[in-house]
Amino acid sequence: MSPGALAFVAALAERFGPRVRELLAARERRQARLDAGELPDFLPATRAVRESEWRIAGIPGDLQDRRVEITGPTERKMVINALNSGARVFMADCEDSLAPSWANAVQGQVNLRDAVRGTISFAAPDGRQYRLNAQTAVLMVRPRGWHLSEKHLALGESAVPGALFDFGLYLFHNHAELARRGTGPYFYLPKLEGHLEARLWAEVFAWAEAHLGLARGTIKCTVLIETILAAFEMDEILHELREYIVALNCGRWDYIFSFIKKFSQHPDFVLPDRAQVTMTTHFLRSYSLLCIRTCHRRGALAMGGMAAQIPIKGDPEANEAALAKVRADKEREAGDGHDGTWVAHPALVPIAMAVFDRLMTRPNQLDRLREDVHVTARDLLEVPRGTVTEAGLRNNIEVSLRYMAAWLSGNGCVPIHNLMEDAATAEISRAQIWQWIRHPRGVLEDGRRVTLGLFRSMLGDARRALRASLGTQEYGHGNYEQAAELLDAITATPRFSSFLTLAAYGRLD
Repeated sequence: MSPGALAFVAALAERFGPRVRELLAARERRQARLDAGELPDFLPATRAVRESEWRIAGIPGDLQDRRVEITGPTERKMVINALNSGARVFMADCEDSLAPSWANAVQGQVNLRDAVRGTISFAAPDGRQYRLNAQTAVLMVRPRGWHLSEKHLALGESAVPGALFDFGLYLFHNHAELARRGTGPYFYLPKLEGHLEARLWAEVFAWAEAHLGLARGTIKCTVLIETILAAFEMDEILHELREYIVALNCGRWDYIFSFIKKFSQHPDFVLPDRAQVTMTTHFLRSYSLLCIRTCHRRGALAMGGMAAQIPIKGDPEANEAALAKVRADKEREAGDGHDGTWVAHPALVPIAMAVFDRLMTRPNQLDRLREDVHVTARDLLEVPRGTVTEAGLRNNIEVSLRYMAAWLSGNGCVPIHNLMEDAATAEISRAQIWQWIRHPRGVLEDGRRVTLGLFRSMLGDARRALRASLGTQEYGHGNYEQAAELLDAITATPRFSSFLTLAAYGRLD
């Protein structure tokens, strides 16, 4: 937090902070129209962008083969393990897998600085030493979304946007060293809801490059298509960022959450149990194929989604069944034409790598234009059918409770039932509870309506089970009661809470 770094972040916030607030107000207006019954469609005003021929500026050499990427928070040991994992890219996450306490936000920047310079190390309490291998993954950084502020740093009366804080500190401290090492400042941009939000990032990049004396296009980015509204504007997002963008990524978990959130007032858009909403359902497969076709037409890579499984120790049969799901998912992605995929755990890197090595024998699949794909608005909005089960409801309550307790304790990446849960998967869980309570389709298989009373009864069951398994002392120190209170509040509210992290941020140090 040197004077120069703070001045750079302050300049970013002064120039672009008002624009961020304008975009967030525009989101609220769009949500009001959706609540009133409007459904999204491809934009008539940007038809020329979709129908004309143009391509992105290009892809740096170290980003042309991204067949397996690993993600995780900027925690020191995790950064080392991820960079050493054998993946081609490590996305260091300042967003969904990081609880943005002040200590986490600042220490994360220290860890990234040390990682860029190759000096990062970690001494574990058990004496084990962690250092970088000679060859590591390419580093990319995901700043926070536009909706999150950094409450510990204000410019005048306004908190600095978290996105500008994360982006600004990383770029300021590392652009010169990255260039010296033959790479560059590469970013993953989350939660965009349309091309105007992408335009703001393009303007931020251009200004930052000019301010720091960097050549135009030094910064490169990948945009996560993880909102239902952005799915209708993939061409436009690529076009706005065409000097900087190299790929789009199918952020599946946030995309499912967005589908619930944006249509939260629509009784016909109720989803079944989370476990039944897989990438083979029509609306998700359509979005994945549209991403491939759109990206490859423009010369950009199309990245597949996350495998959240983690190894199941002590149960070889269950572990192999979980890994079989990972292989099938990656085979679908590589077979469809994706240029790479995501995993959440180092043990999945060789499994995903073997699939892509077998099915993608070149650095990427940009030559697969998928002109056979024709996706309509109806395809993107087709609601998957299925059932709402007691087990699904109880799992959503437990995941929400345990994740929120961990987040309030400063941990944004939590293994629960052999899945690596982050904010996106917790968002799905708590959003489904709210949705099932509100609409007639929220009926369990046994005929019981999902009500606020039933939720509260099951929340009590989950609290008692956790207290029994953890012990009273550990339970009391683990923020579980605070998490239960917060979960109850955002479930009982008649207006859907846009992000649980916004609701919880005021309780984080």
